[in-house]
Amino acid sequence: MGIRYLHTMVRVKDLEASMKFYALLGLTEKRRIDNEDARFTLIFMAPPGQEECPVELTYNWDGDEGLPSDSRHFGHLAYSVPNIYEMCQHLMDNGVVINRPPRDGRMAFVRSPDNVSIELLQQGEALAPAEPWASMENTGHW
Repeated sequence: MGIRYLHTMVRVKDLEASMKFYALLGLTEKRRIDNEDARFTLIFMAPPGQEECPVELTYNWDGDEGLPSDSRHFGHLAYSVPNIYEMCQHLMDNGVVINRPPRDGRMAFVRSPDNVSIELLQQGEALAPAEPWASMENTGHW
């Protein structure tokens, strides 16, 4: 058997805020592990019909301050969406900053409450440029 994708793990500081953010993207909780001895919770969230592609939210009950700083970083999570303009508007309406607006009708970037970069890509061909997106500037880093 060859290699196969399992999940992407991100550490979160506020589990409820992070779950709410990923729910805004359309992901739902698929599995939860609460480990009382090691004092952590794992939440696996995935898009409907794609349970094999979860993001694992790792929440340490006592915080992460005691963990070694070993720069465990990654680039971003990426999700395709049926209409990038509608998704970005939905996120903005719920208080999410659009760091890189979909000026090209194809790609946008947002950040989770834990500063994880999320790339949103238009499914299929790019949409025609439209306002307010076409003239919207970048905000922060993406």
